[in-house]
Amino acid sequence: MSAPILSVRGLTRKFGGLTAVNNVDFELPAGELHAIIGPNGAGKTTFFNVVSGFLRPSAGRVEFNGEDITGWATHRISRRGMARTLQIKSVFNGLTVYDNVWIAAHARNRFLHPLRAARNYRDSANVAGEALQAVGLAERARELAGNLAYGDVALLEIAIAIAMRPRLLLLDEPVAGMSPEETERTVSKIKELSGRVNILLIEHDVEAVFKIADRITVMNQGAILCQGTAASVAADPRVQEAYLGVPVEAAGSADA
Repeated sequence: MSAPILSVRGLTRKFGGLTAVNNVDFELPAGELHAIIGPNGAGKTTFFNVVSGFLRPSAGRVEFNGEDITGWATHRISRRGMARTLQIKSVFNGLTVYDNVWIAAHARNRFLHPLRAARNYRDSANVAGEALQAVGLAERARELAGNLAYGDVALLEIAIAIAMRPRLLLLDEPVAGMSPEETERTVSKIKELSGRVNILLIEHDVEAVFKIADRITVMNQGAILCQGTAASVAADPRVQEAYLGVPVEAAGSADA
């Protein structure tokens, strides 16, 4: 078996007397679309924040692509190949869809020559175009980002992330606040993207998670409650009590 793309051991994050993430062990095999679910306050976003460098851990170890990145700054982790979208959507509304993605594509080069026209950076242009094509926004490349519908803004953020050519993509509630039609479209694109990049996502929409995730981790009170397929997670009495509330037929949800 190949080494996991992400490995976490004993990860803990405390805020004063509150333990938000409590001694978590977690592995993400390469090639897997993995979802983390759980009730509000379960520690999901704090876990993301520590793994991606937004917060330093109180204890524990994080390895990414075989390298110890514990306590690294966010920009350093990003350069190693980890990209993330945020729960609160944020793009440059005054720039075009294409320019938003081009900036991310060119950020891989670190430097921008002040006297060289942006159109001459062909590699960045190609990467930006591929990213927009991958999320279905290529035909809207010249529109202002501020004119996009909410669902398209979420897709634009994903395009920005994948333009950085990551090995691992972290998605924080990618379909939150979307209409059913927007959710269906975004879920479909995420599933397609999982064929080209490793994806770990947090999501409250259980039906969406059951449709696309290869495996699911359930967190509760800062710790991992269980892991498994959609069917095994939905049937677990601990998950029903802590999060789902009532038994859920995973297969039935996927067909709904």
